[in-house]
Amino acid sequence: MLVSDTAALISLATADALGLVLDEFDVHTTETVLEELEATAEYDDSHGRAARNVLDSRTALTVHATGHLQVESARVDDGEASCTALARKTDADFLVTDDLRALPELQALTDARVAISPVVLKALVKRGVLDRHEATERVESMAETRDWLGSPIYRRATDLFEET
Repeated sequence: MLVSDTAALISLATADALGLVLDEFDVHTTETVLEELEATAEYDDSHGRAARNVLDSRTALTVHATGHLQVESARVDDGEASCTALARKTDADFLVTDDLRALPELQALTDARVAISPVVLKALVKRGVLDRHEATERVESMAETRDWLGSPIYRRATDLFEET
């Protein structure tokens, strides 16, 4: 089981991988994340389109009410906090986020492995759903759309698919 926050769901949608992920994994999220997706869907840009795609797929997600949690951190937003609470409550295997700044704090708050969305693409490669080339193309698409090129998350994502 994996729990996904807003940014990760949007990233997977921009990489045209959301359907594959929902078919392959038991994906859970929170009502708070849906609220964030609804707000993002109001924008007429690639992120808004991706958010609308996620919302159109909401029946394939398991959505939980966690309430609005008070977070004592400038790095962890409401959606991430709700996902952390959900991961603890459900003993999730993974918490997927694309917020590298929040990642260390999130990891300290849950026993679930905290990972970035390209790790999910790597898991699809390991399961034989995507080949390495398809996954790297999707990472590149994600990076362009999400404005990751040259950033630390982009370097982490491309490192996942380096030949060893």
